[in-house]
Amino acid sequence: MTKRLILTRHAKSSWDNANLPDHERPLNDRGHQAASELGLWLASRGYVPDEVICSDALRTRETWNGIAPALPAAAAPRFTDKLYQAGADVMLAMLKHATGNTVLMLGHNPGIAEFAQRLVARAPLNPEFLRYPTAATLVVEFPIDSWADLVTGTGAADDFIVPKEIVA
Repeated sequence: MTKRLILTRHAKSSWDNANLPDHERPLNDRGHQAASELGLWLASRGYVPDEVICSDALRTRETWNGIAPALPAAAAPRFTDKLYQAGADVMLAMLKHATGNTVLMLGHNPGIAEFAQRLVARAPLNPEFLRYPTAATLVVEFPIDSWADLVTGTGAADDFIVPKEIVA
């Protein structure tokens, strides 16, 4: 059996209001568009999560809300403060408690970029992979029966996309 992870960084957020706490920054127009296009891209490839673990920051929640309409069969998200600005070790610990076969995890840099690099046996050739820009998404499979058995460096990258590469 295999497990699939869809690892997504939140879409582009707004810096218009400097008085907002970081946790409450919303997406900007480009971010809303990218989230919607990302949802369509995921749906077109059959990447439908049966578990969604999402940071509770406004920009990650809005990213999920942009993705979700294209994935009506996706599981309801679990929003958690543990993923807000989480490092790779925290993300790994959370994933090891997942129960879905296809898990979508939505978080923040720099933790998500480091986590993605740790997961794969071989990095995608895309030069944006190391930077992991906003709305970057890695789809990676692991030859495991349970997420508790996950070992870093064993994932096979099936796909990696950034918003500018999505053809609407």
